[in-house]
Amino acid sequence: MTKTSKTGSVVLAPSPRVPLLILLLGPVLLLLPYRPWPSLLNSLVGLVLLLQTYSLQLEFDNSALVVWRGQRELRRFPYKDWISWRLFWQGFDCLLYFREQKTPHLLPVLFDAVELRAQLRKHAGNLERPVPGSTVITS
Repeated sequence: MTKTSKTGSVVLAPSPRVPLLILLLGPVLLLLPYRPWPSLLNSLVGLVLLLQTYSLQLEFDNSALVVWRGQRELRRFPYKDWISWRLFWQGFDCLLYFREQKTPHLLPVLFDAVELRAQLRKHAGNLERPVPGSTVITS
């Protein structure tokens, strides 16, 4: 469940959709000729992402996107440094790309994708870069 604090910041609810999809792909990879290595590697990545889903938190405050692990702040991304952002695979948003002035970032979507998109549009909406050939629906 997404939480809103007294200061107006929003902490997104975790969503295990992407890690579970990766884990479900593991047994399918057993059909490849180099089994079991692709399946084991895929399953390891899925497990790590599943752990990250419940150990990390994304907070949108008035000035920055903040990444937390428990009570410890890991990283702060001020919106003023952002150049653009995009969510990939419309309908099943699973990758968040955003670019700051100095570095690009590509993150798996381990949170409620609908709320993530809403918060991105609220805090950095003018920087959204749609996938070429698609239309951006604003509400």
